[in-house]
Amino acid sequence: MSTHVGLAAKATAFTALHTPTAPLALANAWDVASARIVEATGAPAVATTSAGVAWSLGSPDGDALARDRALDLIARVTAAVSVPVTADIEGGFGADPDAVGETVTGVIAAGAVGINIEDGTRAPAEQTERLAAARAAADAAGVPLYINARVDTYLKGLGEPEARLDETLARATAYVRAGATGVFVPGVLDPAVVAELTKGIDAPLNVLLGPDAPTVAALGALGVCRVSLGSWVAEAAYAVVRRAAEELITEGTYGALGHSLPYGELNNLLKG
Repeated sequence: MSTHVGLAAKATAFTALHTPTAPLALANAWDVASARIVEATGAPAVATTSAGVAWSLGSPDGDALARDRALDLIARVTAAVSVPVTADIEGGFGADPDAVGETVTGVIAAGAVGINIEDGTRAPAEQTERLAAARAAADAAGVPLYINARVDTYLKGLGEPEARLDETLARATAYVRAGATGVFVPGVLDPAVVAELTKGIDAPLNVLLGPDAPTVAALGALGVCRVSLGSWVAEAAYAVVRRAAEELITEGTYGALGHSLPYGELNNLLKG
């Protein structure tokens, strides 16, 4: 019998949030403070950004962060918020499917109920094995983990442009058959392409937002079930650091601090 009964219920509730009538909108966090801030806005879930997590821990994004450090951060975030947490685990923090399964076991032990796992430049056949291992590990723990399979065809410009949609749909189909709950296709926001993706993928579609993206409602009307800001929020936060530092050094002024969160508000979020 599962020792994660409460976590299983939370995972089921998280999965139910994926609907085009009201797409799950995730402003990705990267540490306890950012996760608490996101939760305090009324967000029904918290997602981590692998890039933001890696940067905050002194590592570049892209499978460079050590697994134990990533799991420690996930545990800190899940302990700090009451809403479901889904964690971006990059490529799975493992060289082979067995290692990916070990990572997923660790993610569940850390208290998360969802993962993002990317294919990158891996062959789709290899990725299906990794996803199957992730699902097997979740099943063994008795948790219906939401596995969001990231397809990087558009993000990384894989293959010929005219074949990219068909390749994306083929990968998505294989990944869902292997155990993915949903499919994440970053790098595409063209409404016509998004509509083809939602029509052709038999699972909830997640897209990555950006400054010029359609509204959440517009994407929901196209059938999108989940939208996320990815590393954009962390990038914006670090941009404030640079602006403030440059202004201080070059001008001796402090205008970049004008939109700061009040000290007391932020401090209170981290009490208890």
